[in-house]
Amino acid sequence: MYPYLAELIGTALLLLLGNGVVANVVLHNTKGNNSGWIVITTGWALAVFVGVVFAGPYSGAHLNPAVTLALATAGKFPWGDVPLFIAMQLLGAMIGTSLVWLNYKDHLNKTTDIGLQRAVFCTEPAIRNPLRNFICEVTGTFVLLFTIFYFTDATVGAEKTPMGLGSLGALPVALLVWSIGLSLGGTTGYAINPARDLGPRIMHALLPINGKGHSDWSYAWVPVLGPVTGAVLAAVLYQLLAVSH
Repeated sequence: MYPYLAELIGTALLLLLGNGVVANVVLHNTKGNNSGWIVITTGWALAVFVGVVFAGPYSGAHLNPAVTLALATAGKFPWGDVPLFIAMQLLGAMIGTSLVWLNYKDHLNKTTDIGLQRAVFCTEPAIRNPLRNFICEVTGTFVLLFTIFYFTDATVGAEKTPMGLGSLGALPVALLVWSIGLSLGGTTGYAINPARDLGPRIMHALLPINGKGHSDWSYAWVPVLGPVTGAVLAAVLYQLLAVSH
């Protein structure tokens, strides 16, 4: 398993399950229709868990260009690997979302609200205010990356002997994403991941859906530049605090 392939498959799993729960909640005639925000945030957290369980041992499970850029900025990941990692994350997001479309196509076709159709693919703000929306994405991604920098491996005893947790080692990041979704996600839908939004938005534009509206490209810069900015700020602050100690 090559790291690049792990990023592709891990991100595809993330989007399959993440956008899959959105489809289950918002589309007409599904078993989970109207089950609410708690279901969506929980589903996304568990989607992160699955993606990290798969990709973690092989690539570190970035699954997010913001994570890759933050780690590179902090000197924890080689810049030479950044472009291909991001390309694989974007492609994985497109593949995962295409599988959501394949599974939920009948329900997409029966849902006449173009906003609900688009929600299965990409984010949009509850109240459209581009500057505020940008700040919200910066904030959510900053919390994500700044916390990740302080994750520690499980150890026991004064000697700090590593304690293997197996797949449960993916749990902290899932809980972190769940917390961000519950607390900060209500404004913009907490993309906090450029690939998670841009890849599916591209597929929304390309895939056939009955009565499909536009892909809202005028907003697309927010869930790309917001997470990138938040990630870089988190990396810079982490470095400053490390130097101060």
